[in-house]
Amino acid sequence: MADIKNSEIYYIIGTAYAGKSTMVKMLAEKYDGITCEENYHERLMDEKLDKDQFPCLCYTRDLEDWRDFIRRTPDEYEAWIDGVSKECEILELQILEELKKQGRKIFVDTNISIETLKKISDPEHVLVMLTDQKTSVDRFFERPDREKQFLYQLLKNEDDPEAAMANFRECLLMINSEERYQRYLNSGFPVLLRDDNRSLEETLAIVSKLLKLQ
Repeated sequence: MADIKNSEIYYIIGTAYAGKSTMVKMLAEKYDGITCEENYHERLMDEKLDKDQFPCLCYTRDLEDWRDFIRRTPDEYEAWIDGVSKECEILELQILEELKKQGRKIFVDTNISIETLKKISDPEHVLVMLTDQKTSVDRFFERPDREKQFLYQLLKNEDDPEAAMANFRECLLMINSEERYQRYLNSGFPVLLRDDNRSLEETLAIVSKLLKLQ
């Protein structure tokens, strides 16, 4: 495990559509830090990645027909998501070990597990951001990032788009389950719930306070 304990790395974990990526970008800008946005592990996703060590990450790297991706069952999708998270953790810790040498604060939207964060991080350097299951699922495709819009177009182009979307929604419901939500909520780290009536600036101030940055 990378030796990054007690370093100036601040982690945000939680559910989809809770504002994690937005906050790490705003924090880095405010505190002249380094941003590690969602999927920052992809900088190590090249042809040298060992598919025996990283089978879940290599699944998408080597995928020839992305229709196979959206046609998986919810159980298959959940197993893949959990596998990706474990494999991403290995790559993220490698990246963070190198980044900390720059001597700047690092703000991370991370896949690193609750259990690992308790071992490597100051408890005050971790924040959980949560939104409810319905929002996480219903607004999944509202974000403009390329990957999600690519998947959305694939689903629309299926022979039965309605059935394809219903299946993918069940996949999203499974990985945004109440059980997972409660695991985050009771992690022992500070928690911030999404509130659309709160401005980004207000959220940034709260996040900064919870992370002991002010």
